[in-house]
Amino acid sequence: MEHWEGLPRVAYFSMEFGLHEDLPIYAGGLGILAGDILKGAHDLGYPMVGVGILWQEGYVIQRIGPGGYPEDSYRTIDTGELSRFLEDTGVVVHVTVGQEQVPCRVWLVEGLGNVPLYLLDTNIPGSPHSWITRRLYGGSNVDRVAQEIVLGIGGIRALRSLNCPVDIYHFNEGHAVLAGLELLRERLAAGSSFTAAWHEVRTHTVFTTHTPVMAGNESHPHDLLFSMKANNGLTYEQMVEIGGDPFSMTVTGLRLSQMANGVSITHGVTAREMWADIAGAAPILSITNGIHVPTWQDRRIKTAHEAGRGLLSVHETLKAELLQEVERLTGRRLPQNALLIGFARRAAPYKRSDLILRRPDVIQPLLQSGEVAIIFAGKAHPQDEVGKNIVANLYSVAAQFPGSVVFLENYDMRIAKMLVRGCDVWLNNPRRPLEASGTSGMKAAVNGVLNVSTMDGWWPEACLHGVNGWQIGYGYQGPDQNERDLVSLYETLLNEVLPVFRRDRQRWEDMMFSSIDTALHLFSARRMVSQYYNLMYMPLLAVQEAERMRVAVSHQAQG
Repeated sequence: MEHWEGLPRVAYFSMEFGLHEDLPIYAGGLGILAGDILKGAHDLGYPMVGVGILWQEGYVIQRIGPGGYPEDSYRTIDTGELSRFLEDTGVVVHVTVGQEQVPCRVWLVEGLGNVPLYLLDTNIPGSPHSWITRRLYGGSNVDRVAQEIVLGIGGIRALRSLNCPVDIYHFNEGHAVLAGLELLRERLAAGSSFTAAWHEVRTHTVFTTHTPVMAGNESHPHDLLFSMKANNGLTYEQMVEIGGDPFSMTVTGLRLSQMANGVSITHGVTAREMWADIAGAAPILSITNGIHVPTWQDRRIKTAHEAGRGLLSVHETLKAELLQEVERLTGRRLPQNALLIGFARRAAPYKRSDLILRRPDVIQPLLQSGEVAIIFAGKAHPQDEVGKNIVANLYSVAAQFPGSVVFLENYDMRIAKMLVRGCDVWLNNPRRPLEASGTSGMKAAVNGVLNVSTMDGWWPEACLHGVNGWQIGYGYQGPDQNERDLVSLYETLLNEVLPVFRRDRQRWEDMMFSSIDTALHLFSARRMVSQYYNLMYMPLLAVQEAERMRVAVSHQAQG
């Protein structure tokens, strides 16, 4: 591992981290991204630490019930069982939640190829506050605000107690922005005015916004925040000045930061349009997500790619392994010689998981003949009935085509690794411009699995149509987008993808090599983390130095 001197020391705050399937403190793509960032920083030797929460029930177990509807359960984390991952730092910090002082134990996670990750935990023997860090994204708004107090305010206090020096605080999504209120409180306590404290906090903070779906950008009423003491000593007027009324976590992140970023070029454009009317917001750059290649790329694929031969043969082995595992999980055997399409996403309407099924007259003959097979996977949020209906619909369709369609329940990192290595094609058809990034397609691409995707998220930056994958549509946005994209999907599948798959295996293998080349160089966590340092952290360090010089000159002039 390389080591770099003089780089800013960064604390990366996130509500979830996906580092390993046996450490279930993540819910989906946001956590996987956070985990890959910590691994990328470790590989580069960059001075970063992560700050998160040790969830007792961090990952919902979602299985299909007898009626075909998803049912949820949870497995409580046993810190003893996870001793190979967790080290008790011995540090306990306190935060105020409502009228209570809440103790938070701090754990350290290392040894998973990551920079240090500190996790806060309120499940302390004898404490009545274990409910706060019980369930990731579960419960009411009261639960959520309490969790965000622990992550943000508790996270800053943990770093102070650990004597962990930090130059820059990076808030991954709005969940972490209460950390900014703790940074404000520290400066106000030291005698700074509110305006000066806010200015100083901004010179130490950056923010990443993710979802372009407005409903997914969290906000809270002020009476709730004040009753729970989430305002952290700030007045109502100060809170409104920072986050508005109701208090928007995204707006707060933008106003407390010197710089912010979207997670693809397309998403950056969308985010700038979404938040253009927010006075005092940080400029929003575009830093496209990347993946930790050693985590997601099969070693056999890596060897074949480096040798420049044998890629298709290795892929057929991985495909056979995937089909064998699918049979073990579902009792269904999909044909090895079918074009195997993978679709694995969080169950959300804009992702249009059933788009390929919407013209039965087109798709059913392909499924019935065995030319095409489809593997669906994904989870819905436990409180999302719309998402659960999407899952139930996919499961119902799979039941109609037992020899060519399956739905894999309880989607997690282990299943994801199998799918992105063993499918022939990775299908992604979100409704543009609602996909922020879509890193699962990068994981497929680095294994030579060819993407077929609408021009949203990361794919417009990667796609060389017919060279490393295929595009669906031409980036059209309008009322008949569903119909246009469906026609384009079928035309691409029937006239381009299937003919190459059936009759030109050499070209298919060449496309696999091109897919890996593209993803390896442009969409890795190493590139992403390097860009964070070069485009956000290092410039912010320069801002801090300029501010120190300004203050020094001012004091000299006064003296």
